[in-house]
Amino acid sequence: MNSLRRGITNLRTLIDSQSHRQHTHAAAEQGEWNNNLEDLGGARGALTGAIVPQLLLNVECRVVVVTAASVKIHVSTVDAYDVRKHCSTQTAKRSEDGAFRASMCCCVDYKLQHHSRMEVRVYREDDLRARSKRNCLGFTSFSIRDLLRSKEPESSLKLRTMDGVNEVGEVKVSRLQVEEETEVKSPENKSSVLCDALHGSVQDKENSPMMRAALCSQVCKLYRFQTEDHRWLLVREQMSESPLSFSLPKQLLSVLIQEHTDRVLEVKELCDLSPHWDGLRHDVIFHCNQLISCYQQTQAELHKLSTSSCFKASSSKSDRHLQFISTNLHSQRMEVTSPDSSGVWYEVITFGAPADHHHAFKHGGLKRLISKHTDHRKSSVSYSRDESCRAKELLASVAQLQPLIFGLAEELLSISVEENFGRLEEVLDSLKEQTILFIHALKDELVKSALLDIHNQSTANNGSSHVHSNGLLCEISPGDQEGALSLRLQEEREYSEEEWGRTWANVGKSLDCIIAMVDRLQGRERLLQEQSSLEQQESTGDTKSQNTASPSSFSSSTVSSWQEQLLPLVVTLRDCVRDAVTNARTAMTFVVLQGAVAATVAQGPAQIVQRRHAVFSQALSALVCGFMLKLFGGLEDPEFLQQLHSVGILAQFEGLLSTYGEEVGMLEDMDVGVSDLSSVAFTVTEAESEQPDDLLPTLRGTWGGFVVDVPLPSETFSSLPQELKSGRLIRVEPVLFNIGINQHQSLAERFGDSSLQERVNQQSCERLKAYVNKLRDKLPHMAGIQSLLDLLPSLDRSMETKKRKNVEVLWIAASVCRKVNGVRLTSCKSAKDRTAMSVTLEQCMILREQHTLSQQHFNSALDSMRRDGCRTENVQKNVGSRKFAFSSVQLLTFPKLYRPPDGSYG
Repeated sequence: MNSLRRGITNLRTLIDSQSHRQHTHAAAEQGEWNNNLEDLGGARGALTGAIVPQLLLNVECRVVVVTAASVKIHVSTVDAYDVRKHCSTQTAKRSEDGAFRASMCCCVDYKLQHHSRMEVRVYREDDLRARSKRNCLGFTSFSIRDLLRSKEPESSLKLRTMDGVNEVGEVKVSRLQVEEETEVKSPENKSSVLCDALHGSVQDKENSPMMRAALCSQVCKLYRFQTEDHRWLLVREQMSESPLSFSLPKQLLSVLIQEHTDRVLEVKELCDLSPHWDGLRHDVIFHCNQLISCYQQTQAELHKLSTSSCFKASSSKSDRHLQFISTNLHSQRMEVTSPDSSGVWYEVITFGAPADHHHAFKHGGLKRLISKHTDHRKSSVSYSRDESCRAKELLASVAQLQPLIFGLAEELLSISVEENFGRLEEVLDSLKEQTILFIHALKDELVKSALLDIHNQSTANNGSSHVHSNGLLCEISPGDQEGALSLRLQEEREYSEEEWGRTWANVGKSLDCIIAMVDRLQGRERLLQEQSSLEQQESTGDTKSQNTASPSSFSSSTVSSWQEQLLPLVVTLRDCVRDAVTNARTAMTFVVLQGAVAATVAQGPAQIVQRRHAVFSQALSALVCGFMLKLFGGLEDPEFLQQLHSVGILAQFEGLLSTYGEEVGMLEDMDVGVSDLSSVAFTVTEAESEQPDDLLPTLRGTWGGFVVDVPLPSETFSSLPQELKSGRLIRVEPVLFNIGINQHQSLAERFGDSSLQERVNQQSCERLKAYVNKLRDKLPHMAGIQSLLDLLPSLDRSMETKKRKNVEVLWIAASVCRKVNGVRLTSCKSAKDRTAMSVTLEQCMILREQHTLSQQHFNSALDSMRRDGCRTENVQKNVGSRKFAFSSVQLLTFPKLYRPPDGSYG
């Protein structure tokens, strides 16, 4: 008998392993509901009977032989051929009453059959991957038909050992539903109403290649809440990591390394410079090399990490080599299914406040550091990237035209001694053409303004020092005083706009003199030839013989006279060109140097620049993740697509940082990082294929002008408006609203200073109103525009109210953001505890305002999400505990709606 049982067990093991090898694409990870569940085997099309698209189950297990804190619950289907197909796996934590509970969606890429059976297996948490019978704590099975037809709210089943002999516990299974059972004609229909509503979004959109490019490692929780009219809401809460957490910072590092490498080459290519300008060049090269070396080390460390890395825990926020990575970045999404609507999604991106925890906040954050540095470099001159590019083009143009003009002038003199007057005309025309091009290049306003800046800077320094790009004055050595004085005198002479106008005008006048002289000499030559011709006709044969030699000698003397008369004019032209080239080269070299200075060391010491880049990188990853989700969700909304290319997209950052202690520095960092996002733009491109790597966004451009290309599959891309398909830039309008809510904010409001928070909120409010006004002007018929305009006065009134911890500001700002289809982002120090309170509150407020969640069930829904929701999983993966890091005393200072239920903190 025992040998027969062992044989059956071995046969089952072989069937399971064979099915697993043939059809598994990705197994469900620990404790996560993976939307990417794939078919794990089984015949298709051979079964008949009624079809059940999905089952959403509540599973409760009581295992008498387990003392562990958690187990793995594995659900699969068993068809008529005894072939098992994986449906879902989830970690279940032991509750206070000793039971293990999990909400599971049994979704597969084939249809479930009514006569199929469901099998539930319970494993120890660390034994699931082995999938061995001897590691299975117990199993049970039930018929889908019996579950659907059951009039009881739940089915109670015996949990037995794998040999079926011993009873080791109990499993209770209940299905989730939207409508009351009395409203449905049959059990089959009752399940279909629910499952059909979810099937499209779960299977098609959520498992699409586009979504896999933005999200990974999902964790899901299911809830059922009652509405005011006693109907049911099915709420799916989903928290996901993002591969963008690491892929975008790696790209940013590569772009920054390339940008600074190009700048080093750019200033090295400049000609020999005077000592004080060479000091500027040395500053730029040293600064760039510092950043290049640091970024290359960071890049090398990131490449050592696993290619599947998608998450930076809060405990690693001070890691030097993870400075550019967002802390605890997740998308928090909620899908609401009700009798009147199906699959309505709401998203919030949560991540630790973008800040440089590695260098800490002893001297403040970026806002304060940049302000201090700016005070020391008020007199510095800077040029934009476009102006620097124009200067390089002008330098190249002058370097090309000067030798051409000199060569043609020499050729003109050489031809003047010959008798080929036709060739002389050709050379003169070429000289005229090249000189006109030269004059046109010199007339650029950039040259004139640069010469004026040179004079002003030299005058400010009195010729005894030069301004280094770090804002300090560097004294010129005594040996260079004479050269510096000479240069200063030259600059004082050249700075005049009229003087520079005369410089390039003299080139044109010199050319005119040459042309006039050639015309005059040619006219004189023609007159002499006519006189000679008349004399030849009147002379006799002897005279003719004498006169035959006369023109020849006259021509020789005439040509010699040409060269003598053209030579001083050509020399003058060359001198004028040389003078203009010297001045233009001085001006454009100054522009290139100052442009390089403005983009490098003028931003501050390398440590400040690196801090700014790191903070920007963290904010950028979160923004791109939110934009991609918003774009994917609005691809079928023409009004939203029009809004993107005509107005841009709003990114509303919600901060929960206090204005006390080191969090002041974090807020200063975050303020600058969010503001820097205003220089970012998006474009939508057509992907080469639907492979995951081809659908990842790519970064291009330089600091202050980055563009993120978001690829879409060809079929999706073809349906976009022409403006987006042609590469129209989608601008970003970032705003930051911060309200501190913890005990440190209480100290700041009573004994400290909250002016930074007030200033940040006021500036963001103005930018938000400007965006809404622009939206109203561009899209006056946009749905909900009137209600949107009514919200703005409420926001103003709320901000004017001198109220401690006025979280109403955050609620109104978030409502405005959702109404304008903006990207919502929420942060606290590490996006773990305070952020959890905020996003769960926001979800419940959406359910109450948008889906009529009953007021009497509001608090219970809020407690459920905080006690059993996805954010507890977030705490677990960050610190290894499922409790929020609050104490009872701390929570007394929190606004009431931001306090977790008893038992969920400690």
